Amino acid sequence: MSTDVTTPNIQLGDYIVIQRQKYTKLQKFGSLDATSTLGKETLELKSLLDQPYGSTFKMCVKETKSGKRGAQRHHTLELCSDTELRSTREVLGISSSGADNRDICDNGEAQALKSSDIEQLREACNESSKIIEKLVENSKTFHTRTEYSQEKYLLKKEKKYFEFVQIRQPTIRLMVDIFYRQDAEKIMGIRVDTLSQIISYSGVCGFGNYLLYESGTNGLLPAAMMNSIGADTEGTLVHMHPGNVPQKQALLALKLPLEQQQRCVSVNLYSVLREFYQGETTSVSPAEPSAVEAEETLPETPTEEQPEAVEPSTKKPKLDEAPPSGNNKGPLRWQLENKRATTLMHEKFDSLVVAAKEHPSSILQALLPLVRPSRPIVVFSTCKELLQETFMELKTSGKVTALHLTSNWLRTYQILPNRTHPEVNMSGNSGYLLTGFTLK
Repeated sequence: MSTDVTTPNIQLGDYIVIQRQKYTKLQKFGSLDATSTLGKETLELKSLLDQPYGSTFKMCVKETKSGKRGAQRHHTLELCSDTELRSTREVLGISSSGADNRDICDNGEAQALKSSDIEQLREACNESSKIIEKLVENSKTFHTRTEYSQEKYLLKKEKKYFEFVQIRQPTIRLMVDIFYRQDAEKIMGIRVDTLSQIISYSGVCGFGNYLLYESGTNGLLPAAMMNSIGADTEGTLVHMHPGNVPQKQALLALKLPLEQQQRCVSVNLYSVLREFYQGETTSVSPAEPSAVEAEETLPETPTEEQPEAVEPSTKKPKLDEAPPSGNNKGPLRWQLENKRATTLMHEKFDSLVVAAKEHPSSILQALLPLVRPSRPIVVFSTCKELLQETFMELKTSGKVTALHLTSNWLRTYQILPNRTHPEVNMSGNSGYLLTGFTLK
């Protein structure tokens, strides 16, 4: 029996991915007055409401303002069909080309139209194909170029004057590409291939309890792990972090079902370790760190009064993290999360993932006793020397076996007829992974 899978519609409060050709941007559609900026183009988003994800919209110029950086155009979005997205070569009906480019001189005089003429043309016409058609007509060298050179010219102009955007639903792959391109440091330089290996080595699935410590990935790692755990399953994730408020942008952008969101317990590392060891110091063996020792070895302990109630001034306040009103005498949210986390910590976990900007040694010392025997551990760091030290410590301790320290190297290829080659620009490194299995 087949079931119909309907495409969800865009709603207020959703995170959306705006795609214009190959460029993608993550944007929150928070209100009907929300706008998004793509270069010099500003888009009004109100017409997206209740439209299905995957829809294509045409950018219609509403007004043009002159500024220091040139003309700033304000656009409304108009729903259109995919049939309008034909290639410029098909629209213009270009059929002739030259044999080679040996006689073409790049002296800046090939285009008869001046920049002021092109701006006037752009204001008068909102269709990229018509603008490019005028540019081709007034080019002295276009028809003498080779077909390959013509195609590169058209693609370059399409990129500049393209008037269509597609609205896509956020996915892990889309978000890691966006975050990595915008500022790789905000996700600790975790590339998509490294993220896939972290998830694979950790063995995260719909059954079991999993432990994650990460010191700032915009919510990418907890989002990826919850995505692998899935909806309507039994899996739970305890997400430990060093700050006052967890980073959850990627997790919120996925728009997971409520029951799935509730199976991700976000807690401050120091406060939850303190609560876990309170009253149980007699049962802790001398070899294991006590609560006080664990806190001393870990940096940046938050204040005792409100370890989760105050957000750093560098972050914008989140709606779902608003403090309770003064009349509420019940426990605070972080206190309830701590109790849930400590219950799971007593049950122990089926894998441990650590992605730390600081030295992971003391963190592993505090968290390894919480992992069941014969379970995987994955440690990510941007510095191999830190993982080399941790490798030797774990090997000497005898608590972890099958230790491997690896580094990923990824190179993407352009696959086209007679034009298959590696891309010229590539990232050299995406951090290092230390993996192994716990011993009893």
